[in-house]
Amino acid sequence: MREIEYNEVVDAVKNIILHCGTDLPQDTYDALKEAMENEKSPVAKEVIRQILENADIAKDEKRPLCQDTGLAVFFVKVGEDVKIKGGLLKDAINEGTAKGYEEGYLRASTCEPFSRANLKDTVGYNLPAIIHFDLVEGDKIDIEYAAKGGGSENVSRAKVFPPAAGKEGVIEFVKEVISDAGGNPCPPITVGVGIGGTFEKACISSKHALFRDIGSVNPDPEMAELEQIMLDEINKLGIGAMGMGGTKTALAVHIEANPCHIASLPVSVNVQCHSSRHTHITI
Repeated sequence: MREIEYNEVVDAVKNIILHCGTDLPQDTYDALKEAMENEKSPVAKEVIRQILENADIAKDEKRPLCQDTGLAVFFVKVGEDVKIKGGLLKDAINEGTAKGYEEGYLRASTCEPFSRANLKDTVGYNLPAIIHFDLVEGDKIDIEYAAKGGGSENVSRAKVFPPAAGKEGVIEFVKEVISDAGGNPCPPITVGVGIGGTFEKACISSKHALFRDIGSVNPDPEMAELEQIMLDEINKLGIGAMGMGGTKTALAVHIEANPCHIASLPVSVNVQCHSSRHTHITI
């Protein structure tokens, strides 16, 4: 049984939050640069140029990429042969989250649902983190992290279709979600689509799909083809960068598919803005 010190996890989580708060991932930066070069609309091309300039300034001056520093979302794979020494893994992730957000001067965004009272002085700075755990073989801990902003989260949707809806129904639903969203999620966006499973499995899968590197190819040829069809259809909508019109509304569509019940076809669409702050570490 391998032991990992509690504070090692705290520091690792804090550091990835500090890094993601100011440094746009290379896959997203490269995709935005390519989008700018290929954009047909002069206005949208200029908007993407400004987005890239903002990313450069944030990285150079170590300032937050966006005022909406999001909620901290984690997907954590825990090896069954690893043990946290000195505390609970969940507590370590939450403590690292609080330290990262506070030390990085990242906005504390968690609040009570109805009173809207901020929780930083009661629950903790930008706590609780949203953590999805999975138990796997081995003696390591894999942590995927993303900062999920409200503007993109607000336009995400889920629906359970009858099986007869098929691929055509799924494609139309994805187009409808993005069309209704317009410029609100700050495009160019990344679109995560969860297909199958149950209602909640589809939702979680659509969010996890956003962690995949832009430019990567789905290992399932059928899903890879469906991703390309959805991407083409979304970019035909003409929403463009920041809703200013143009040919690049989405940088990528990523699908995670799961087996489902014979009587249902759950589908979820989760959207990420152009400031797609995500990373992955292994401890």
